Amino acid sequence: MARDWARLDEDDVRVRPGKGSRPRTRRRPAHEDAIGGFVMAVDRGRYRCLVAEHGRTVTAMRAREMGRKSVVVGDRVRLVGDVSGRPDSLARVVGLEPRVSTLRRTADDSDPIERIIVANAESMVIVTALADPPPRPRMIDRCLVAAYVAGLEPLLCLTKADLASPDALEEMYAPLGVAHVVTRKDEAVDELRTHLTGRMSVMVGHSGVGKSTLVNSLVPDAERAVSAVNPVTGRGRHTSSSAIALALPGDEGWIIDTPGVRSFGLAHVKPEDVLAAFPDLLEGATDCPTHCTHLQDDCALDAWVAAGHAAPSRLDSLRRLLTSRDADEA
Repeated sequence: MARDWARLDEDDVRVRPGKGSRPRTRRRPAHEDAIGGFVMAVDRGRYRCLVAEHGRTVTAMRAREMGRKSVVVGDRVRLVGDVSGRPDSLARVVGLEPRVSTLRRTADDSDPIERIIVANAESMVIVTALADPPPRPRMIDRCLVAAYVAGLEPLLCLTKADLASPDALEEMYAPLGVAHVVTRKDEAVDELRTHLTGRMSVMVGHSGVGKSTLVNSLVPDAERAVSAVNPVTGRGRHTSSSAIALALPGDEGWIIDTPGVRSFGLAHVKPEDVLAAFPDLLEGATDCPTHCTHLQDDCALDAWVAAGHAAPSRLDSLRRLLTSRDADEA
């Protein structure tokens, strides 16, 4: 028998058994009792957080309402649950405070996925050895680009000066105006400590350059593992498996030690991001062609420098950094 559709009303609608009638909601708990925490380390989905309010560290996991938001070392978070810090206790990360800065990199220059290394750092210490292993200027350049894009103040730390002279690298980076310190084996790192005092700094560099040795000198209780460079490959072995934030003695700042990297992808970086770090060239770029790479023949920066508005060495440095985005890091 054919159904008369004109006579149907809401009472004729079939309702599946077992389904509730309450509409779904996106309303989430306010967590008004949450307390602030600082992420010191991340390990397999667990976050070690410092709760300054109570002066202790707690272990936490990310709450479901956080969705896909990443939580990294350096983040300021809100915590609920068991924040006693007792063994086997577990709190929950329910909120993320706005970040002041984010240091990012990609796996390589063709990888579209950006990875946040650390959050809220103020300076980047680019650690490179003068020998054993030999310095890699292209790697330094890439780290500088990442620092400029993230808004971090770069500091070049040249280690193992007892094995080789720092003169060549000092001359290479002088036009960029990058501050630098030189360290030697079995010598105090007081000058480096001066640059780190009162701020949060992240250390980056490839394996074997001495990052862990520096950290152990700065934070005697850190006990970071160190290793020798492979005599065949000239590369170091990864001794730090994950980033960790360590407080400098006397509550004078934080240093974030990161695992040694063998590449620093910059797929997320655009030419204008790098140019922003060169205020003496920025105005001259207003006459550049649309989408200028600043490496092409009709770039207006050549005329800007020729007119005396900036030093030729500054333009050379800019172009070296831009070229590093497309060059092999070896």
